[in-house]
Amino acid sequence: MLDAKGRLSVPTRHRDVLLATAGGQLTITKHPHGCLMVFPRPEWEAFRQRIAQLPMSAQWWKRIFLGNAQDVEMDAQGRVLVAPELRAAAGITKEAMLLGMGNHFELWDAATYAAQEAEAMRGEMPEAFKDFSF
Repeated sequence: MLDAKGRLSVPTRHRDVLLATAGGQLTITKHPHGCLMVFPRPEWEAFRQRIAQLPMSAQWWKRIFLGNAQDVEMDAQGRVLVAPELRAAAGITKEAMLLGMGNHFELWDAATYAAQEAEAMRGEMPEAFKDFSF
């Protein structure tokens, strides 16, 4: 959930790890699926280098990822300010979901995420999962 000032309160279970691994320094940028990507700064630097090496044919993706990136820092209460333009890009008003995705997080508008998840659950399991047993 975002507060009235547009700050995200990082869940406690992630807060300590982010303080230890990134000193509370994060980078937030747009994601092509309509959410935001939230990186611990060291992970962002690795991602940024990979994006910067993409060929000219990927120039728009460079602009989307790099041109919209904003560095933020967790405050003493474990909150980070999500810029108004990034909140607007992801349609995040108040209710938000933070999902751990390995080396980064995704920040979604809660209603948008619920709708897209429901749609995915109604579809076929992707071929990539054929060797998984559930």
